[in-house]
Amino acid sequence: MGGNNGARQTLTPAGYRSRIAEKDAERALGTARALLIEGPKGCGKTWLAKHLARSEVLLEHDPAARALAEAEPHRVLEGPVPRLLDEWQLVPALWGAVRGTGDARGLPGQFILTGSATPADDLTRHSGALRIRRLALRTMSLAERGWSTREVSLAGLLRGDAVAAGRTGRGVPEAVDALCRGGWPGFDDSVPTAHIVDALRSYLADMARTDIRQVDGVARDPVRVRALLRSVARNVSTAANLNKLASEASPGASLGRHSVRAYLDALEMLHVLEPLTVWPTHLRSRSPLLKSPKHHFSDPSLAVAALRASPERLLADPEACGLLFESLVIRDLRVYAQAAGAEVFAFGDVGGTEADAIVDGGDGRWLAVEVKLGGSKQIEQAARSLLSVKGKVDETKMGAASKLLVVTAADGYSYERPDGVAVAPMSALGP
Repeated sequence: MGGNNGARQTLTPAGYRSRIAEKDAERALGTARALLIEGPKGCGKTWLAKHLARSEVLLEHDPAARALAEAEPHRVLEGPVPRLLDEWQLVPALWGAVRGTGDARGLPGQFILTGSATPADDLTRHSGALRIRRLALRTMSLAERGWSTREVSLAGLLRGDAVAAGRTGRGVPEAVDALCRGGWPGFDDSVPTAHIVDALRSYLADMARTDIRQVDGVARDPVRVRALLRSVARNVSTAANLNKLASEASPGASLGRHSVRAYLDALEMLHVLEPLTVWPTHLRSRSPLLKSPKHHFSDPSLAVAALRASPERLLADPEACGLLFESLVIRDLRVYAQAAGAEVFAFGDVGGTEADAIVDGGDGRWLAVEVKLGGSKQIEQAARSLLSVKGKVDETKMGAASKLLVVTAADGYSYERPDGVAVAPMSALGP
């Protein structure tokens, strides 16, 4: 990647803020022939790709280039490398062309592809294994926005490092404002929160009206799409089943569970929704694990927009506020975990034992997380739940927990309790 320094001076957009995923992207370009960056529209994929690229083709904004790509896809691949092909899925034939050209050149770091939608024929396209590396780019975490002090490192938690940090000066009101604003790099700190929420309502409306057709060409009723988004938003951070989502989206039963499943699949391919799947683990007991994933938007601000909520309304509704704050923490844990080579899962069994998140390092290291707005009673409850989770997991097969962590929205210290459970505010977490 050493030859890219000059390119960054010319292609890096003004106002670009460094992303945690940059290191993963650079490593991928050093080994794979192409890098595919996927994520929701507006999360900063193009800016990150421009920061790494030496030339570009912007298919969404250049009709002439798109027409050429459709007619002769190999011709748009010529240029200094890495060459950015932005919104490549608008010309699906580019996948095969990139794969073939990369094979012919036999060198890493040839192309960067970005996409806001996963084409419906994804499974039928020629495999990009060992040729095209995928990288998920999410909206900006609190650490990337400069909102967090980063004093409590997720990588350090996986190592079992001690937790000790001072107060951050940010409490529940600031956390609620942060989840309403989201992590969208296009909005700087000067934009009022209410204006961002209004913009995100328009974002969802445009997605329901036009973008959702991109994934498979199927026309869907935008009114039903918006109704389903509201239903998912009301059930964020829960494992509500299809029947519940359908009944809340369409009280008149005009939207069936099979339609809900198809809509959810399309919304996931658009990277609007990112469900949290269940941790595949071994238990000491015979109590079976719950299997349904938990519902999450790719950014909790989209759930706020779908609900037409505001910081003031959420502060007056602690239950809804707590679930949305949990979703914010999940988003950030996913960003930090990816940088550490880890994954984030949900955990729960039919006996009622659960954790809001499990961060699995994939090498026998794992930590369990409970999320609470704050308060000593909530922290005590969360600590008991985490200790119960630890007692249920078969550590002879999964390894011992590196850490049990309660994440709060309150302005407090980061510390470890006598029972071994660590407590840290969201505003102290980092990669």
